Amino acid sequence: QGQLVESGGGLVQAGGSLRLSCAASGRTVSAYTMSWFRQAPGKEREFVAAIRRSGGSTDYSDSVKGRFTISRDNAKNTVHLQMNNLKPEDTAVYYCAATGRYLYTRSSNDMDSWGKGTLVTVSS
Repeated sequence: QGQLVESGGGLVQAGGSLRLSCAASGRTVSAYTMSWFRQAPGKEREFVAAIRRSGGSTDYSDSVKGRFTISRDNAKNTVHLQMNNLKPEDTAVYYCAATGRYLYTRSSNDMDSWGKGTLVTVSS
């Protein structure tokens, strides 16, 4: 199944930016739909963004659309999440996930593997 390792989290002021990375080993990111999820304290894990394995089209939740950008670096086998204009409500642990399912899905239940997460804290 391989391993996913997130990095790039940290503390940032509202309006700032962060770039998260997800390094994959044991799998080729272009062969999977790669997604980012997040989980805030006391809340359920929620979908943030995905880049599909076929064609590389992207999908975003309404709460981050226009502020976040997901991308894939095939040469480095890494997926990135550029987060701009961050808000305090973006504070959460961000997880990278992969699925080999043929049909596109946003469901966390359909992910094959997960990273351990990276914490993003946005101060007001």
